[in-house]
Amino acid sequence: MEFSTTLSTNQVNDERLAEILADPGFGTYFTDHMVTVEWTPDTGWHNARIEPYGPISLDPATAVLHYAQETFEGMKAYRHADGSVWTFRPEANAARMARSSKRLAFPELSVEDFVAAVDALVKVDQRWVPASAEGEEKSLYLRPFMFASETFLGVRSAHHVTFMVIASPAGAYFKGGVKPVRLWLSEHYTRAGRGGMGAAKTGGNYAASLAAQDEAYAQGCDQVVFLDASEGKYIEELGGMNIFFVYADGRLVTPETGTILEGITRASILELAAKQGLKVEERRVAIDEWRAGVASGEISEVFACGTAAVVTPVGELVWEGGSVKTEAGPVTTGLRKTLVDIQFGRAEDTFGWMHRIV
Repeated sequence: MEFSTTLSTNQVNDERLAEILADPGFGTYFTDHMVTVEWTPDTGWHNARIEPYGPISLDPATAVLHYAQETFEGMKAYRHADGSVWTFRPEANAARMARSSKRLAFPELSVEDFVAAVDALVKVDQRWVPASAEGEEKSLYLRPFMFASETFLGVRSAHHVTFMVIASPAGAYFKGGVKPVRLWLSEHYTRAGRGGMGAAKTGGNYAASLAAQDEAYAQGCDQVVFLDASEGKYIEELGGMNIFFVYADGRLVTPETGTILEGITRASILELAAKQGLKVEERRVAIDEWRAGVASGEISEVFACGTAAVVTPVGELVWEGGSVKTEAGPVTTGLRKTLVDIQFGRAEDTFGWMHRIV
């Protein structure tokens, strides 16, 4: 894929950029450029371009606005101590987007072209990748996404598709940095069922979580826990993260996939934990097993994981009429440190996960 480049004539000046990178927040500021690629049945992927970041114009009848045919990814670029810039397992994000695209009846963008598009944007906006002292964990958050851009109200897969990549400097996902989070158990809402879109990274999947997430906020919680749609008793995932349970006998357990999103961080933790000698299990986990396991001491730690938050300890599970509490422990903190050190170049990458861009 060849990209044409039109550089912005109104780039953020160095002084303002320094202010932004000192306190970037999450998803608040955006870089000077964006990537756009189009697809049609006759031409395939074409018109790949880097252009100034800015609004896009959509007809009111654009298909995505009516039928939510859309997918996206989330990943990060990290600046290492020597000034080089790297991404973490970009080919895994590309492969997941291809799976999501298949479920959403989209054309699939090849792994090579996906990685090339991300690399192209990071190269042109590399000054936006913040330096990060140990403990800060600043990075450049990357958001590749694809949507049905055809102007047509018929109910079918779109004949014009647009793929884009935008980027936003990021600090800690949770305000105040890494600290145990409170989770609200949703017993009234479900997110996905067998054959649904739970395993696809699509906007509709996240939209389905928002009412429950608002319920969690109202209860003073940070995130929501969803149960399965069939029986309402097995843990699936959180509003924006996967979940792990550390057992006192050395097991690391996470809910099996199928109706939940296969997180890149989740997959990495499974590999990392196995290499460190933990017995890893992917299986159904009942909500009662969580409550009883914490009460008995069988479950010693609980943590959530995802690209934005990396690894975050769970301090409390709350439901109507009760709660159970856990503490951040050595397995959670150890896995988190090892993973973050690999991403920021402070530890050897024995897995071959890091991809150098600059």
